[in-house]
Amino acid sequence: MSDEISQAFGHPSERAKATAGGPPRDRISMTDHIREVEIGAFQAERGVTQSIRFDVVVEVATRAESATDDVDGILSYDTIVEAIDVALAAERVNLLETLAARIADGVLAHPLAARVFVRIGKLDRGPFTLGVEIVREAPKGQGHLRLMADAAPHPLVVFLSNAAMARPDLTALLDHLDGADAPVILCVDAPDLPRPMVDHPMPQRRIDLLAIEQGAWVLAARDPRCVVVDSRTELEFAMRAGQISVWAPSKLVLDAVDGPGPEVTAPGALAAWLAREFDAKMLISLGDKSLPAAQICAFDAMPPLT
Repeated sequence: MSDEISQAFGHPSERAKATAGGPPRDRISMTDHIREVEIGAFQAERGVTQSIRFDVVVEVATRAESATDDVDGILSYDTIVEAIDVALAAERVNLLETLAARIADGVLAHPLAARVFVRIGKLDRGPFTLGVEIVREAPKGQGHLRLMADAAPHPLVVFLSNAAMARPDLTALLDHLDGADAPVILCVDAPDLPRPMVDHPMPQRRIDLLAIEQGAWVLAARDPRCVVVDSRTELEFAMRAGQISVWAPSKLVLDAVDGPGPEVTAPGALAAWLAREFDAKMLISLGDKSLPAAQICAFDAMPPLT
């Protein structure tokens, strides 16, 4: 077997050795870490867990003999486990590649991590292992990812009922929101139209979420600043860019590891969940009496709904 093939099918630690360049680095590794995970792009993979094996090797930017005998002064194995835990808890993912990349980013957020090898394999798909392996280098300015996470803005989450969306002064309302000192995420009601009703809760949940998304696109047609967004990544990008987002809830709700229960489909309740999920600065309700009284603050100049 050639060296190249041997590296491809060998353990990540062997690949780390074979591809090392420059001064030798110390490595720490965690192998055969098995977790039960809901993951997969196929509908048959939703609502069930699969056995997933994680193998991770980290090259560290310090020599062991120069480190003190203090766990706080090193990159510990807990860093790897924590990166896996955080990646699994953030949201449900479809692809092993996505999960591997998020774990790598989590490990490389540690200031001592220089390079990481992540291998993930599905163990239950047959008499074989289906997997991916990635390699990532730490960018300059170690720890930048963690600093970015710490600096994530706290948005204003604004729920608009159908009556609020129909206001003739909607543009003025958006002007007020656009001038706030926080990014804005708009949540909308479902259109007041008949929708299909079925006996199974999972399809009904999908139908209810899609109805809300219809409302999101109706709002997007009212003002070009209202951009419909469905993923956490897009929402976080829009918040940092100071853009107004209109939340399409299906993806975030269905992919959430610790999300609202299947029985939670009311648009206002989902807006409240989103506000908690993003640690919102404020939840403003315009026209939904089921939510807590609106905290108007800087927006108290807006005329009341009629």
